[in-house]
Amino acid sequence: MKQMYPKNGRVILHVDMNSFYASVEMAYDPSLKGKPLAIAGNPKERRGIIVTCSYEARKFGVKTTMPLWEAQKLCPQLIVKKPNFDRYRAASIGMFEILNQYSSLVEPVSIDEGYVDITESYEFGTPLEIAETIQKQIQRQLDLPCSIGVAPNKFLAKMASDMKKPMGITVLRKRDVPSVLWPLDVEEMHGVGKKTGEKLRTIHIKTIGDLAKANDVQLKSVLGINGPRLKERANGTDQRPVDPDAASEFKSIGNSTTLPRDVSNQQELLQVLEKLSETVCVRLKRKKVLASSLGITIRFKDRKTITRSRKLQNPIQKEEELFQIAKQLFLKHWNGDSVRLLGITGMDLIEYNEAVKQLDLFSYEKEARKEPLLATLATLREKFGSHIIDRAVMMPEVKSEQRNIGAETSFNKDFLQDFPYRKAEKEE
Repeated sequence: MKQMYPKNGRVILHVDMNSFYASVEMAYDPSLKGKPLAIAGNPKERRGIIVTCSYEARKFGVKTTMPLWEAQKLCPQLIVKKPNFDRYRAASIGMFEILNQYSSLVEPVSIDEGYVDITESYEFGTPLEIAETIQKQIQRQLDLPCSIGVAPNKFLAKMASDMKKPMGITVLRKRDVPSVLWPLDVEEMHGVGKKTGEKLRTIHIKTIGDLAKANDVQLKSVLGINGPRLKERANGTDQRPVDPDAASEFKSIGNSTTLPRDVSNQQELLQVLEKLSETVCVRLKRKKVLASSLGITIRFKDRKTITRSRKLQNPIQKEEELFQIAKQLFLKHWNGDSVRLLGITGMDLIEYNEAVKQLDLFSYEKEARKEPLLATLATLREKFGSHIIDRAVMMPEVKSEQRNIGAETSFNKDFLQDFPYRKAEKEE
């Protein structure tokens, strides 16, 4: 079977779950199968936005991010369920456990998709046989549909998995790029969104083929360093490896919430910021990081949105510190108009053990009293390893957070916490 694999190249799968949240609900309650189903927030609040929907609902024109009232107008018989993130997390864990049976190189991208490098997995069959086996196993064990792209690199695998949904398997070779990808509109290319597409069209790039043949200087002038990189992708080139540890790399931790109504009362808005600070604090502790910068997001009733941030002298993690900085930023930049969304984001994150506090005149005495304890901890860690002892607040929470639709994006970033398939640390 080894002769079915390239001698020098790689074979990458991109496994993409189909209409994941809706499919999980159907697996949990089979009576929902074959019916127009949407997962959305509380219909009584403005969180009533479609998160995902079944393919039966899509036939009526229902789409992700569509307001719930609009979706119900298009499809009066639409069944609406609030998201159940614990249920989705459990299904995601099951899906990735299956992927790890076929390769040790599995890179989760989000809760419902991931890359698998099967270059050394020839004992399980040909690449196409492995893709078919994985798809059938996920369907049989989890009762969930998925589409799989088979390609020599991550970009082409991602493009391939989008070509046949639901339950499709698509092989996309580099030699197929001119005939399969180049005729497509440039916005259909992974990595090119609506805004990037608009910029490319200003220099007469309308298709992926146009991008593949574009002038590097023009691309840089419009898109910066990302321009030539996208051109490489358009030509089917992507050197990125499948990295099992990539999911743990993150640059910010934030949380936002859409308010049930437009709010102009300062006290109410500060209470929302305080609650957001609590949530961000919990997530920073779970990740064992501190924020060196803090940003806030304010969306007014007219949908105008502003973001403001501040670089901090000392990295922070505590709820009260997060709240005080967020409060200062808010009071400085809030114009008094009604607000419909607030958010807080900790940025420029550093690991807790690497955080070095720049002691000022007022904190020096307090920190100095801790010095004997810190010295003892340092000795223990040097002798027995960095994780031999830790602060109680740094331990992973057993109780899961309450989550709402406003935290859905953050949930997608955090779903890998304590996954059973993550590699254990090597013993010294």
